[in-house]
Amino acid sequence: MQTFRIAIAGAGVIGREHCKLITGHPGAEIAGIADPAPEARELAESLGVPHFGDLESMLDAVKPDGAIVALPTGLHKSAALACIERGIPSLMEKPVAATLADAFAMARASEAAGVPILVGHHRRHSTDIREARRVVRSGTLGRVVTVSGMAWVDKPDSYFDVAWRREPGGGTLLINLIHDVDCLRFILGEIRRVGAFTSNGVRGLDVADTASVSFEFDSGVLGGFTISDAVASPYSWERTSGQALYFPHQPGNYLFIGGRAGSFEVPGMALWSHGPEGGDWQDRLEREILPLDGSQTYENQLAHFLKVITGDEPPVIDAADAARSLAVILAVMRAAEEKRVVDIAELLEGL
Repeated sequence: MQTFRIAIAGAGVIGREHCKLITGHPGAEIAGIADPAPEARELAESLGVPHFGDLESMLDAVKPDGAIVALPTGLHKSAALACIERGIPSLMEKPVAATLADAFAMARASEAAGVPILVGHHRRHSTDIREARRVVRSGTLGRVVTVSGMAWVDKPDSYFDVAWRREPGGGTLLINLIHDVDCLRFILGEIRRVGAFTSNGVRGLDVADTASVSFEFDSGVLGGFTISDAVASPYSWERTSGQALYFPHQPGNYLFIGGRAGSFEVPGMALWSHGPEGGDWQDRLEREILPLDGSQTYENQLAHFLKVITGDEPPVIDAADAARSLAVILAVMRAAEEKRVVDIAELLEGL
C-alpha cells in the first residue's frame, strides 16, 4: 500500500484530531506540523515529526503529498494559494474562507492550476447524510414539501475564552449552522432565499447565540431550522449521529424531511409512509428503518482525501461549492440584521 505524506497546518483542536486520524490510518503519515505555538512544537516532538513556524516553510521543506489546513479562517486563502503554487492538494477546514471573494479566488486558482481543494464539510462523508440524499433523490418521499431541523447545544462559558469565538467571524452561525446549511444543500439542493431572527441575549457577545431561520429552496421546498449554543439538549447531529469526535452518542433525530409520499428522520433513518396501498391523514403509518454501513465520517473524509490526492476522485465539496454554503450563512446574517428576506443571489452577484 502506498503511504501518503500529509502536512498539517494548525495544531488547534481540529488539527490535533486530524493528527490522530492520520496516525491511525495504515496508508498515511504526518509529514510535518506548522504552527508557531509552543504547544504545536510539543505535539510535533511527541509524534516524532518536524515542526515549522509557518505553512510555506513546511511545504518547501517536506514536500508532502497533501496538506490539511486547520488555520484561522482569515488565513485560508493564502494557505490555499501556497499549496496550489506548489501543486499540493489540500483539505481546507470550514468555513472555506473569510469572504466570498476569497472563496471564489481560491476556487478559480484551484481550477486553473488543476490542483484540488477539498473543503472539510465532513458530514457529506457521513452515511446518514448520504442516505438522506439518496432517499430524497430516489423519489421515495414523492415530491418533497418541507424540512425542519434543530441544533441545540450548551457550550460552556470557557469555550468563549478563545477571542475569535466571541467576535464577528465566530459565533454559532459560522461555526455550527454552516454545517447544517451544507447538509441541507447536499440533500435538497440549492437554497434560494432566507429569512432569519437572531439573538445574543444569553451571553451578550458580539455574535448570536440563538437563531431561527427560514429557507426557500430552488425546488420550492420550504423549511426551517433553529440553532442555539445555549441550550442543554440531545438535539443535534453531533449527539444523535454517533459520528462526532467530542460527543457521546444519544440516539434520536435532529432533521425531518417531509414529502407527499412519506417522511424521513435523520439520523435515525426512519422512513414513514402509508405503504404500497397508500392512505391519508387518518390512516395508520408504517415505519421502516433503513440500514447504514457503519462507517465513520472522519475516516471516510480522510480516505476520500487520499483519493483526491491521487486524482482518483474529485472533491466531494470543492471551494466553489463550499462558497455557496458560506453565502447562505452570510445571507442569514444579513436577513436578521436588515429584518427582511434575502436572496442568495444578492451575495453572489459579481463573483
